[in-house]
Amino acid sequence: MHTKRLGNTDLEVAPVTLGGNVFGWTADEKTSFEILDHFTGAGFNLVDTADVYSRWAPGNKGGESETVIGNWLKKTNKRDKIFISTKVGSDLGDGKKGLRKKYILEAVDSSLQRLQTDHIDLYQTHFDDVSVPVEETLQAYDEMVKAGKVRWIGTSNMTPERILESIAASKANNYPVYQTLQPHYNLVDRSGYEKNYEQLCLDYELGVINYFALASGFLTGKYRTQADISKHTRGDQVEKYLN
Repeated sequence: MHTKRLGNTDLEVAPVTLGGNVFGWTADEKTSFEILDHFTGAGFNLVDTADVYSRWAPGNKGGESETVIGNWLKKTNKRDKIFISTKVGSDLGDGKKGLRKKYILEAVDSSLQRLQTDHIDLYQTHFDDVSVPVEETLQAYDEMVKAGKVRWIGTSNMTPERILESIAASKANNYPVYQTLQPHYNLVDRSGYEKNYEQLCLDYELGVINYFALASGFLTGKYRTQADISKHTRGDQVEKYLN
């Protein structure tokens, strides 16, 4: 299968990434395992998740997706066959949120434990925390990389200005540099990325891993009428596309 290098990393990834935010939510462990089996069996090799997935579901507290993936890795012994990307910074409750150094150094250990692995291939800022200097966050990432817990770093939901500030700080302090951006981008939501981020990614050779690639399921074709919205968990997210 054709692969492409993410940014300036050594991660050679297949052209489709599997987003794991439904694991432990609308997909139970058995179904999630089947999805992962089919995905990797077809030759794809990048699984993306986040520590917050899926805190929003009733009874969940966050970490469910990472836990499912970790259990699958343990069962299949396929850790060396795939790349794992996860994220930090979302609100997990009880003050567990943001990008302070102390917090994210604790958060990465929790993610590693749930994923049942000794390293994360791509660790991403999930949401920016403007109350924290970029240098503080990058220093934490630097310690993770040096400790072998994280191989590469990326970002998501960060303004172009803060991305540029982070890149400059990384170069000035010899910290790891963001190698990827995960923007909201799909065939019906193009303008935000193309107007604000596309040239930045080209200029700084950032690999792009878009989220909501199927517009929350709208592009699958299962939402064709107003009546379809109430049939699915994410229906309220696609109503804006029905016109």
